[in-house]
Amino acid sequence: MAEIGRRHLLSGLAAGGGLVATKAVLAKPQTIDMADLRKDVDVACVYHCDFGDPGRVGQMITNINNHLSIYDHDPFRIKIVVVAHGQGIKPFLNDLEGTPWSKDAVSPDLFARYEALSKFGVEIYLCQITFKNNKIDPAKARTAPFIKQVASGVATVAALQGKGFAYLKVG
Repeated sequence: MAEIGRRHLLSGLAAGGGLVATKAVLAKPQTIDMADLRKDVDVACVYHCDFGDPGRVGQMITNINNHLSIYDHDPFRIKIVVVAHGQGIKPFLNDLEGTPWSKDAVSPDLFARYEALSKFGVEIYLCQITFKNNKIDPAKARTAPFIKQVASGVATVAALQGKGFAYLKVG
């Protein structure tokens, strides 16, 4: 079977319309295997998020938007992935009850801002080890087409760097 590139995939999703998007939102987050990580554009960057401070997360999201703006928010010119582990997963949980951060508050604005970035091809990779080690039910994770799960956040960061993704960490 031929490998499907991002350009073909995005075109197909656009052509498929709401039905494809509706099914993807209802599905469990896709798990990405390390062997499936690809750099298929000239400019690619991984933002490493292992922090939960809302101000710092907000600044990172602003930086990502600024980064995209230099490329006219064109997902065929730049690929950005955020790898979240530790406290970095907080904005992607439906609620914090039963987590080590149950007394924290997460602004719903953060998720909305990530969701807005996803329209420009930004993907979020959540660390399964974080869920396991903190005894967080994976069903607490929000489901959206731009959210994927990876076995290990730090291993994924390193693998993406090895494939040519630039590394950025805010703060």
